[in-house]
Amino acid sequence: MTERITPELLLRAYAMGVFPMAEGRADATIHWVDPRRRGVFPLGGFHISRSLARRILRDDYSVTVDRDFAGVLEGCADRPETWINAEIHGLYTALHRAGHAHSLEVWQDGVLIGGVYGVVLGAAFFGESMFSRRTDASKLALAWLMHRLRAGGFRLFDTQFLTAHLASLGAIEISRAEYHARLDEALQHQARFAPEGYQPLPPSVAAGSSTGGASSGGGSATSGSATSGTSQRSTQTS
Repeated sequence: MTERITPELLLRAYAMGVFPMAEGRADATIHWVDPRRRGVFPLGGFHISRSLARRILRDDYSVTVDRDFAGVLEGCADRPETWINAEIHGLYTALHRAGHAHSLEVWQDGVLIGGVYGVVLGAAFFGESMFSRRTDASKLALAWLMHRLRAGGFRLFDTQFLTAHLASLGAIEISRAEYHARLDEALQHQARFAPEGYQPLPPSVAAGSSTGGASSGGGSATSGSATSGTSQRSTQTS
């Protein structure tokens, strides 16, 4: 395409239900995509199995938000085939700096082991990609993200495509028309990725509850540079 894509143009595209993809890391061409069938996560429909609940409660990891957006973006692109080329990398970095793109990171022993990032508009969260370097790291990221989105008042969690992995966690597929209707409704409202006073506890995340309290120790959730504890898109794991 000849028109230069700017962060502002990218946000307008999301508001219209369209998102960008490149064929590969080395492909400079970016395509706009508006799937006939769209993957979404019902905000109350994330499936937490007993094994995942036990994993959430284990005292051997921590969760942060917006602490290492670059690391999450690089982790999502670090695979043999990726839709994240250099231009897309730069665009999402710019959206993050402008406060429209956010990351959630999972850490273990001081190492980034998994995460997810996406774009926020109104009360819609557009999940872009996730990655996992250790068992269940991406599932942990999604569980903590879903809890955060509910607490922040989001109305739409767009996964763009549906895979067997996401379906096993509760994601569903809807028609393009229904997606656009849900998107239009979500854009009429405002949600917060960092709700005031939000300090989730692992038990509330494991239970799928949107309530939370002060958090400490393993499995804690902190923000920013805290000192305490086709589709490859949003479905990528490794």
